[in-house]
Amino acid sequence: MAGAGLITIRRRMKSVTNTLKITKAMGLVATSKLRKVRVSLNSAEIFSKRYASIFEAVRNAYAESSVFVTGNKSSKKLYIVITSESGLCGGYNASVVNKVSEITGNDKADSLILVVGQKGRGYFNRLKYETAAEYVEVSDVPSLKETNEIFSKAISLYLNGEVGEVNIVFTKFISSVKQVITVDKLLPIEKNEKGTVEDFVFEPSIESIFDYAVKENIKNKIYYALTSAKASEHSSRMTAMDNASENANDILDKLALKYNRIRQFSITQEITEIVGGAEAQR
Repeated sequence: MAGAGLITIRRRMKSVTNTLKITKAMGLVATSKLRKVRVSLNSAEIFSKRYASIFEAVRNAYAESSVFVTGNKSSKKLYIVITSESGLCGGYNASVVNKVSEITGNDKADSLILVVGQKGRGYFNRLKYETAAEYVEVSDVPSLKETNEIFSKAISLYLNGEVGEVNIVFTKFISSVKQVITVDKLLPIEKNEKGTVEDFVFEPSIESIFDYAVKENIKNKIYYALTSAKASEHSSRMTAMDNASENANDILDKLALKYNRIRQFSITQEITEIVGGAEAQR
C-alpha cells in the first residue's frame, strides 16, 4: 500500500514540476515583452505630454462650430475597450469588462462596443453587448497602423452620427505593481474656458488646423492607450506567473514532506516486521 502511495506522489510531483517549468518560462517571456513595450510607452508618454500643451492652445482658440465640440444628435455612446489577446494574466480582462459594465449600467441598449483583443470579444459576446467592430491579433508592441485602423472606425461612426460620444477604456500602466482601469472621453471634446492663447500665432488659420489637430489628438490617445494596456497586460501576466510558480513550489514542498513521511513510515514498518519475525523465531 505504501509503495502505491509513493508512486502516486512521485507522479504528482513530476506533473507539478513540469507546470513549474512552464510558469517560469512564461514569466520570463512576459518580462521580456514588458521591457520592449515600455520603450514605446515611454516615448508615447513624452510625445503625449508635449502634444497636449499644443492641442490645449488649439482647443481654446477655436471650438465654436466644430462637430467635434458641439456633438451630434445621437444618444449612443461608443466604448473602445482594450483587452488582451490571450489569458493567464490574472484579473486583467475581468477588471476591464467589469468597469465597462459599471459605466454602461442601465444604458446597455445605447452602448456600442469597439473591442480590441480576443479575450474581450469573448466576454462581450457572452454579455450580449452590441459590437461595432472587433480587432484581434494586436502585436505585443502596438503599431501606428493598428492605431489608425481603430481610429478610422471610431471617427467614422461619430461623423456619420451613429454615436454621439466616443470613450476609450484601458488599463493604464503606472508601474510593474500598479495598473489602473481608466476611462478617457475622446469626443466630443470640452473647451477649457479658463485657457488663454495670447502666446500663440496660428498659420494659416486656426479654422484650417482645428479638425486636423483634434484627429491627431485622438490618434495619440488611442496609441498611448494601446501601449499602456499592453504594458499592463504583460505586467499582469508576469505577476500571475510568479504567483503560480510560488504556489507550485509550495505544493512541491508539501508533496515532498508527505512523500518522506510515507517512506519513513514504510521503512519503520519493515524494520518492525523484521524485528518481530526475529523475536518470534527465538
